Amino acid sequence: MSAKKITYAEAMAEIETIIAQIEDNELDVDHLAVQLKRVSDLIGLCRAKLHATEEEVQKIIAGLNDTESNDE
Repeated sequence: MSAKKITYAEAMAEIETIIAQIEDNELDVDHLAVQLKRVSDLIGLCRAKLHATEEEVQKIIAGLNDTESNDE
């Protein structure tokens, strides 16, 4: 069974939930390291999604600029 792909919004929501738990002292020491690792993984996922989106936007903009240049 494959892992469900998490969206950027879902990752951010999970990060916020874990941070709130840490700030409210809801995590015991045994789970703190695991949750911090999860946050680290989620941040990496968010960065990757942002980078991929930035590249895609740049390609779209470049395509629009090429279209405008050809129209002139």
